[in-house]
Amino acid sequence: MKPANHNILPRKAFLKRVIRYSLFSVSLLLVSLLIGTTGYHFLAGLGWLDSFYNASMILTGMGPVNVLTSPGAKLFSSLYALFSGVIFLSIVAVFFAPFAHRLMHLLHVDPEENP
Repeated sequence: MKPANHNILPRKAFLKRVIRYSLFSVSLLLVSLLIGTTGYHFLAGLGWLDSFYNASMILTGMGPVNVLTSPGAKLFSSLYALFSGVIFLSIVAVFFAPFAHRLMHLLHVDPEENP
Protein backbone atom coordinates (compact mmCIF):
# COMPACT_ATOMS: atom_id res chain seq x y z
CA MET A 1 0.00 0.00 0.00
CA LYS A 2 1.34 3.41 -1.00
CA PRO A 3 1.66 6.16 1.62
CA ALA A 4 -1.14 8.73 1.57
CA ASN A 5 1.14 11.56 0.49
CA HIS A 6 2.73 9.73 -2.46
CA ASN A 7 1.32 12.30 -4.93
CA ILE A 8 2.64 15.32 -3.06
CA LEU A 9 5.76 16.88 -4.56
CA PRO A 10 8.78 16.89 -2.20
CA ARG A 11 9.47 20.23 -0.53
CA LYS A 12 12.65 20.97 -2.53
CA ALA A 13 10.94 20.34 -5.87
CA PHE A 14 7.94 22.36 -4.72
CA LEU A 15 10.17 25.33 -3.85
CA LYS A 16 11.79 25.09 -7.30
CA ARG A 17 8.32 25.18 -8.85
CA VAL A 18 7.34 28.19 -6.73
CA ILE A 19 10.49 30.04 -7.78
CA ARG A 20 9.95 29.19 -11.45
CA TYR A 21 6.32 30.36 -11.39
CA SER A 22 7.27 33.47 -9.41
CA LEU A 23 9.95 34.40 -11.95
CA PHE A 24 7.45 33.92 -14.77
CA SER A 25 4.94 36.13 -12.93
CA VAL A 26 7.53 38.85 -12.38
CA SER A 27 8.51 38.61 -16.06
CA LEU A 28 4.89 39.09 -17.12
CA LEU A 29 4.62 42.04 -14.77
CA LEU A 30 7.80 43.67 -16.10
CA VAL A 31 6.79 43.18 -19.74
CA SER A 32 3.36 44.66 -18.99
CA LEU A 33 4.95 47.65 -17.27
CA LEU A 34 7.34 48.08 -20.19
CA ILE A 35 4.44 48.12 -22.65
CA GLY A 36 2.57 50.69 -20.57
CA THR A 37 5.57 52.87 -19.85
CA THR A 38 6.69 53.09 -23.46
CA GLY A 39 3.14 53.65 -24.68
CA TYR A 40 2.52 56.51 -22.26
CA HIS A 41 5.92 58.00 -23.01
CA PHE A 42 5.64 58.01 -26.80
CA LEU A 43 1.88 58.36 -27.30
CA ALA A 44 0.97 60.66 -24.41
CA GLY A 45 4.23 62.62 -24.36
CA LEU A 46 4.82 62.01 -20.66
CA GLY A 47 8.25 61.78 -19.08
CA TRP A 48 9.62 58.35 -18.24
CA LEU A 49 8.81 58.58 -14.54
CA ASP A 50 5.25 59.81 -15.15
CA SER A 51 4.82 57.11 -17.80
CA PHE A 52 5.95 54.42 -15.37
CA TYR A 53 3.68 55.87 -12.69
CA ASN A 54 0.65 55.84 -15.00
CA ALA A 55 1.40 52.33 -16.22
CA SER A 56 1.76 51.07 -12.65
CA MET A 57 -1.46 52.69 -11.53
CA ILE A 58 -3.43 51.34 -14.49
CA LEU A 59 -1.90 47.86 -14.17
CA THR A 60 -2.91 47.55 -10.53
CA GLY A 61 -6.41 48.88 -11.14
CA MET A 62 -5.98 52.21 -9.37
CA GLY A 63 -6.73 54.31 -12.44
CA PRO A 64 -4.94 56.93 -14.51
CA VAL A 65 -3.03 59.80 -12.94
CA ASN A 66 -2.37 62.28 -15.75
CA VAL A 67 -5.05 63.81 -17.96
CA LEU A 68 -4.57 62.68 -21.55
CA THR A 69 -5.51 65.06 -24.34
CA SER A 70 -4.62 63.43 -27.66
CA PRO A 71 -6.90 60.82 -29.23
CA GLY A 72 -3.99 58.39 -29.66
CA ALA A 73 -3.09 58.63 -25.98
CA LYS A 74 -6.71 58.11 -24.95
CA LEU A 75 -7.03 55.09 -27.23
CA PHE A 76 -3.79 53.60 -25.90
CA SER A 77 -4.86 54.23 -22.33
CA SER A 78 -8.20 52.52 -22.92
CA LEU A 79 -6.64 49.47 -24.57
CA TYR A 80 -3.91 49.29 -21.93
CA ALA A 81 -6.54 49.40 -19.18
CA LEU A 82 -8.39 46.46 -20.76
CA PHE A 83 -5.12 44.57 -21.21
CA SER A 84 -4.12 45.35 -17.63
CA GLY A 85 -7.32 43.96 -16.17
CA VAL A 86 -6.73 40.62 -17.86
CA ILE A 87 -2.97 40.44 -17.36
CA PHE A 88 -3.11 41.36 -13.67
CA LEU A 89 -5.52 38.51 -12.97
CA SER A 90 -3.34 36.21 -15.07
CA ILE A 91 -0.22 37.19 -13.12
CA VAL A 92 -1.97 36.49 -9.82
CA ALA A 93 -3.23 33.14 -11.13
CA VAL A 94 0.22 32.07 -12.33
CA PHE A 95 1.82 33.14 -9.04
CA PHE A 96 -0.64 31.18 -6.88
CA ALA A 97 -0.89 28.13 -9.19
CA PRO A 98 1.75 26.01 -7.38
CA PHE A 99 0.10 26.64 -4.02
CA ALA A 100 -3.36 25.82 -5.36
CA HIS A 101 -2.02 22.68 -7.04
CA ARG A 102 -0.38 21.52 -3.82
CA LEU A 103 -3.54 22.26 -1.85
CA MET A 104 -5.56 20.17 -4.30
CA HIS A 105 -3.21 17.25 -3.72
CA LEU A 106 -3.36 17.72 0.04
CA LEU A 107 -7.16 17.71 0.01
CA HIS A 108 -7.14 14.35 -1.74
CA VAL A 109 -5.01 12.74 0.97
CA ASP A 110 -6.98 10.42 3.22
CA PRO A 111 -5.89 11.23 6.80
CA GLU A 112 -6.71 7.69 8.01
CA GLU A 113 -4.00 6.28 5.75
CA ASN A 114 -1.25 8.45 7.27
CA PRO A 115 1.20 6.41 9.38
